[in-house]
Amino acid sequence: WPLMIDPQGQANKWIKNSEKKANLQVIKLTDSDYLRTLENAVQFGLPVLLENVGEELDPSLEPLLLKQLFKSGGVMCIRLGESIIEFSDQFRFYITTSLRNPHYLPETAVKVTLLNFMITPDGLSDQLLGVVVAEERPDLESQRQELVLNTADNKRRLKEIEDRILHTMSSSEGNILDDANAIEVLSEAKIVSDEISEKQTIADATQLEIDAAREGYKPCGSYNAVLFFTIRDLANIDPMYQYSLSWFIGLFVRSIHGSVDKEHQSVAGDSDKNDLRERLGVINDHFTYALYQNVCRSLFERDKLLFSFLLDSRIMQSRSELPEQEYQFFLTGGVGVAKKNVPRPDQEWISQKMWSETCRLASVCGAFGELPDDIATDIIGWKKVYDSPTPQRESLPGKYGEKDALSKFQLLLLMRCLRPDKVTPAVNDFVEQTMGKRFVEPPPFDLPGSYLESTCATPLLFVLSPGSDPTSALLKFAEDMEKADAISVISMGQGQGPKAAALIAEAADAGKWVLLQNCHLAPSWMPALEKITEGITVDSADENFRLWLTSMPSPAFPVTILQNGIKMTNEPPRGLRANMRRSFQLEPIANPDFFESCGKPDVFKKLVFGLAFVHGFVQERRSFGAIGWNIPYGFDDGDLRISVRQLHMYVNDNKKTPFDALKYATGECNYGGRGTDDKDR
Repeated sequence: WPLMIDPQGQANKWIKNSEKKANLQVIKLTDSDYLRTLENAVQFGLPVLLENVGEELDPSLEPLLLKQLFKSGGVMCIRLGESIIEFSDQFRFYITTSLRNPHYLPETAVKVTLLNFMITPDGLSDQLLGVVVAEERPDLESQRQELVLNTADNKRRLKEIEDRILHTMSSSEGNILDDANAIEVLSEAKIVSDEISEKQTIADATQLEIDAAREGYKPCGSYNAVLFFTIRDLANIDPMYQYSLSWFIGLFVRSIHGSVDKEHQSVAGDSDKNDLRERLGVINDHFTYALYQNVCRSLFERDKLLFSFLLDSRIMQSRSELPEQEYQFFLTGGVGVAKKNVPRPDQEWISQKMWSETCRLASVCGAFGELPDDIATDIIGWKKVYDSPTPQRESLPGKYGEKDALSKFQLLLLMRCLRPDKVTPAVNDFVEQTMGKRFVEPPPFDLPGSYLESTCATPLLFVLSPGSDPTSALLKFAEDMEKADAISVISMGQGQGPKAAALIAEAADAGKWVLLQNCHLAPSWMPALEKITEGITVDSADENFRLWLTSMPSPAFPVTILQNGIKMTNEPPRGLRANMRRSFQLEPIANPDFFESCGKPDVFKKLVFGLAFVHGFVQERRSFGAIGWNIPYGFDDGDLRISVRQLHMYVNDNKKTPFDALKYATGECNYGGRGTDDKDR
C-alpha cells in the first residue's frame, strides 16, 4: 500500500477527490474507533485514507500492510486485531504523513510503497500560473476549461463511432455493399467524424492561442513559487515556523485583488490600458511585501532579518543575479576550497582565521583575486577599514573603492572575512539597498489585523518567548470587541484537557472566545486538540467563535494548527525607535481615556516619552550580552504598565512633580527590583 509524504496536503486532496464517489473512509491513528472503521472497509470493499501518521505505524496494521491473507470457508480472510474478517478485493488503502522529512526505519519502509508528494518548483509554478490567469483573465481560464471538456467529449464520440463501425462490419453478412443499413451507418459515421475533426482542428488552434496568452503570465508563477519555497525552509530554524500551501495561495489571491488600482481597473493584457509586464511587476511587489508582513508577525525578533535576507537572496538567485559560489562562500566561509597561497603579513590585527578566509575568497570570487596581495601592500588603508565602527559603510582602499567595483553582495563577503561582527548590520544595509527600507522594518504587533484575517475555523496562536505574555493585550482587545464577558481563559496542564474540550464545544455553539494558555505544558493532549480544531468548520461553529492559543516553541505542537492557523509573536522589536513606537501602542498608553485624563498633560506626556525611552533602553541593552547586563533580565510590558500608572497618579496628585519618588518607584522598584547583580543595579 502507498505511504505518501505529504506536508502540503496535495495527496490528501487528490485522494479525497478521486475516491469521493466510492464512499472514502478517513481515519487517524488517534481516533478511538479507527480499527472498527478499518474492519468494515476491508469487509465491504471501501477505500480508506489513514491521515497524519508519524514515523512509526501501529503494530495492529501489520497484517494489512503485509497482506497476510488466508482462505477460510472458500473466501479470502485477514486477521485484524482479535477479529478475523472477510477480505474484499475492492478494498484500497492509502496512508499519508504531514511530516516534512520523515525517517522511516527499514522494517517500516519494506511494508509500504513510499511516495514523495512534496510539491516541486515546476509543479507549484504551474499551479500559481493557473491561479493568476484565473484571477486576471477569467475569460481565458473558462475558455480553457471548456476546451478540455469539449476535447474529451469529441474523443468519446469518436470512440463510439469506431465501436459502431466495428459492430456493423462484424455483424454484416455477405457483401457489405449490399447491406443498406451498413452503408447508412458508415455514411453517417463519415459525416460525424469529419465534423468532429473540424471541431478538433479549431479547438487545437484555440488551445495554442490560449497557451500563448498564458505564457505571458509564466514569470509571475515562477517568481512566487520561489517565495513559497523560501518560507517552507523556515521550519528548519524553528518547528513553529510552518505554513500551508492553501494559506499561501489564499494570500496570493488576496494580494492579486489588493494590487489592482481601483481607479484604473482594467483587464490585464489590454495593451492600451495596462502593460502586462508592468502589471505582473505590481502583483509580485505587492505579494512579496504582503508575504513579508504576514510571515514576520509569526517570527521571533532574532529571525526577522534572517527571513528578509533569505527572501532577498532567493529572489536574486532566481533572477541569476547572485552567483552560487559567492552565496556558498557567505554561508560556509569557503571551507574545502583551495586557498591562494600568500604569506600572512606580520600584523597583530590580521588573525590566521581572517587571512585564511581572505585567501579562500580570492580563489572563489574573481573581483577579489588580488585581495591578499592588496592588503599586504596597503596595510594602513585596510587597517582603517578594520578599525572603523561602521566598516560596511567605509570607503575601501584602491580599486575596491571605485564605483561599481564590487556588487552589494560582494561587500558582504568582504565583511565576513575582515569584520564578522559587522555582518548583521551589513546584511541589514544590503536588504535595505536591494529590496527597500520597508523590508528591514517589521510591522508592529497588530492584534485587530490578525483577528480580521481569521474565521471561526482558524485558530489564532501566540508563539511565546521568555518574558512575553499577550494575555493582557488579548483581554483588552476582547473588551474593545465587547467580548469581555464572553471569553474563557484556561491554563493548560495535567488534567485540564477535558475541561478545555468542554469549553471549546460550548463556545463554538454560543459564539464565545476561548483562550488556552501554555499549550506546550500539555503535549499529550495536543493530538486531541488537533482533532477538535479539524472538527470546527465554518458551517458547524458560530461565526463569532474564536479559539486563541499560547505556546512556547514545541515539537509536539500539531503541524496542522501551525500550518492553517494565524501565528503571532509579541516581542519587543529590534531598535530603540521601533521599541518606543511599540510602547505607545500598548495598554494603557494607547488608551485615549487614560492618556488624556491627566490634569497636567504637558508634564505627563513628556515624562511618558522619557519612560518609553528608558523601557526601550533597558530592553535594547540585552542584545549586547554581558556588555549590556551581566544577567539577562526579563524586562517586560508589565514593568512599563505599572510604571506609567504610577507616573499618572504621582503627577495628578501632586502640585510639584515628585521626581525623587518617581525615580525610586520606577528605577529602584519596578525595573531595578529585577536586578540581582550589584554592577547592573
